[in-house]
Amino acid sequence: MTQTAAASATLLDTLPPPSATSTRLVARIRDEAEALAAARKLAEDFRREAGLRDRERKLPWDELERYVRSGLWGISVPREYGGAGVSYGTLAEVIAIISAADGSLGQIPQNHFYAVELIRVNGNETQKRFFFERVLQGDRFGNALAELGTRTSHERKTSLARNPHGPGYRINGRKFYATGALYADWVPTSVIDEQGVQQLAIVPRHAAGLTVIDDWSGFGQRTTGSGSAVFDNVQVPADAVIGFASAFTRPTQIGPLAQILHAAIDLGIARAAYADLLEFVRTRSRPWIDSGVERAGDDPLTLREVGDLTIQLHAAEALLQRAGDRLDTAAAEPTEDSVAAASIAVAEARVLTTDVSLAAGSKLFELAGSQATLAEHNLDRHWRNARTHTLHDPVRWKYHAIGNYVLNGQNPPRHGAL
Repeated sequence: MTQTAAASATLLDTLPPPSATSTRLVARIRDEAEALAAARKLAEDFRREAGLRDRERKLPWDELERYVRSGLWGISVPREYGGAGVSYGTLAEVIAIISAADGSLGQIPQNHFYAVELIRVNGNETQKRFFFERVLQGDRFGNALAELGTRTSHERKTSLARNPHGPGYRINGRKFYATGALYADWVPTSVIDEQGVQQLAIVPRHAAGLTVIDDWSGFGQRTTGSGSAVFDNVQVPADAVIGFASAFTRPTQIGPLAQILHAAIDLGIARAAYADLLEFVRTRSRPWIDSGVERAGDDPLTLREVGDLTIQLHAAEALLQRAGDRLDTAAAEPTEDSVAAASIAVAEARVLTTDVSLAAGSKLFELAGSQATLAEHNLDRHWRNARTHTLHDPVRWKYHAIGNYVLNGQNPPRHGAL
């Protein structure tokens, strides 16, 4: 048996046990136009009960299944491996479209696309062929990266140690903010090896010793399943371990890719709040008595605020597309300068998408009036989702990185949090 064949056999042995997910019939999306059309069609469906799912914390199992079967979870797989290989701008727009329908559904595959990108950048040929085909067949990656109780949000304690009783490794540790792990087929897990270097181990969701706990209690993004993952002597073959730290010690697109997806989620949430604001003011709101008009939509101060919010939203959309273009350039030729330019462009987009998502969620109530606060509408979910998700990275440090770059020519740090 060749080395490549042996590696493939080992990976195949780690597949989860047969389940309903093994019979998924997944569409193959061929290009960017198909991806955007599929996202818009799904969004119409997902929007209908988004408020109900949030209010009752009804986990979106059925919606996720339709999302995967649409083929959208495979659109970032490179063309040479059978995927559509869409641009980063298109990938971000797909996430924004779904997030506008349901912010939680928009966030769940964020770490899936992150894992696909890490495999693309750091995986060997066997890993690429195996995992990319699994993605195209409908497998979902989750996430077990972050931990509580460390000095900073980027430190890790979860260990990867040689298996004393056989080949491969054992993982021990506890994770939190494990978005998507609850729904996943595979759980990419950041671990510290015996040399103190951070790696990524891709663990089957139903591996012995892995427990995913649905204990996410955040007031926003309530159905992302972003709870805990506990690893108790979980075995993983050497072939399922991919370099993680090395994706940041050299210039790669991994960091800005992670960040543009976060920006897209926030943009989608902003679009949802903006659309609900317009609809409520048009159909339900009453004009203020001093305005002298018959319709809330004719109130001159309301018109001014809607105009301002519209400009903010359109500016955020433009910066997101610009960031996608810079990221395409960096991925095609990753250098210190191209990756720095992409990181700064994405940071600019994140500033505006953060601001407009929070502003839209707040202005909705200011302009729509007290009727909009009634629980039956559940419109507060937009602000709750935005406030929760935008805490992922502090925007104040993005202002610092942008200013230092343009004024002093200082490239930003390379990590996933810029």
